[in-house]
Amino acid sequence: MIPRLKEKYFKHVVPAMEKRFGYKNVMAVPRLMKVVLNSGVGKSLKDDKFTEAVVNTLTRISGQKPMLAQAKKSISAFKIRQGMTVGVTVTMRGRRMYEFVDKLINVALARVRDFQGITSTSVDSRGNLTIGFKEHVVFPEIRSDEVERIHGLEVCLTTNAKTREEGLELFTLLGFPFKKN
Repeated sequence: MIPRLKEKYFKHVVPAMEKRFGYKNVMAVPRLMKVVLNSGVGKSLKDDKFTEAVVNTLTRISGQKPMLAQAKKSISAFKIRQGMTVGVTVTMRGRRMYEFVDKLINVALARVRDFQGITSTSVDSRGNLTIGFKEHVVFPEIRSDEVERIHGLEVCLTTNAKTREEGLELFTLLGFPFKKN
């Protein structure tokens, strides 16, 4: 079974992108390459329970085991030593990626308090989109009564678009709710 978003991509997005940008080949149309979830654990570096909770959260949200990001240098001002865990990251591709993006568009963004749309400046010059969440409880896998501590989360959607306009059009056609300027 093909996820709904991938099916939508081939039925609606590809023809619209070919028409707007004049692509001669279907393979030239930009598409999602990967989705990366990041969460920093900098505030509680010495608290292993918090790091474990972040790992469990990202595992439940993504469906796969995240990697621990280690500090490359010691920075005394931040009380960080080389080799300490400073973040947690997980990369999704393929089927899991499409299922996650579908869940992000239809469920998670709708559950964000006072959500008025994604700003178009969230798309960078290479057509990639980055969204930050102040609370990880907007995802349906996380039950708010089980949460001990709330932490932030960053979602980076990487495309193979060449320009910002191509990326913005791709995300708009996929159904991301952007603010009206």
